[in-house]
Amino acid sequence: MSTMMRSMLYRHALPMRPSLYRTMHTSLRVGKDSAHQTVPARPAPGERRDLVAEQVNRISEPTAASVVSDAPNSLHQRYVRIFQPAKPATQSGRAGTRDWRVEFEVLQGSGRWESPLMGWASTADHQQSLSMRFDSLDAAVHFCEKQGWNYLVQQPHKARIPPKSYAANFKYSPGKLRIHHTK
Repeated sequence: MSTMMRSMLYRHALPMRPSLYRTMHTSLRVGKDSAHQTVPARPAPGERRDLVAEQVNRISEPTAASVVSDAPNSLHQRYVRIFQPAKPATQSGRAGTRDWRVEFEVLQGSGRWESPLMGWASTADHQQSLSMRFDSLDAAVHFCEKQGWNYLVQQPHKARIPPKSYAANFKYSPGKLRIHHTK
């Protein structure tokens, strides 16, 4: 019986861990901040709240997550690049080019060095190797705005393929003759 009682006490005490309490405590600042108004205004007496409209507004307008994310302030001063990766030259498939990626820009003088033992390139910038995938450009932009990051959108280059026809192989053009060897 005491084991069951102890597990029940732990289960009910779990939401009051200091880390969770701190997160809930700091999130109260968002409601009090005038720049990020996430708490809707109280309706006048006799009026009813439109909960659906409130949820749509919360989804469409990103709320700053920097208040509760515990990210360092230096992270919010960096730029991220949103781009669609190009098709690799070594493969013919285009499977990895449909999604959008978010990567941090490389800082000048970010402490890059080459390992004397193996010759590998190393860096002191832990954000440089971070890459995130998104299904659409809108989702990537929404995420960056919600995190409070400065971003640059790099639009993909469209491949320009000239029109070709089979008849062009036999078309006469003055100048050097094309010789085809069959053996």
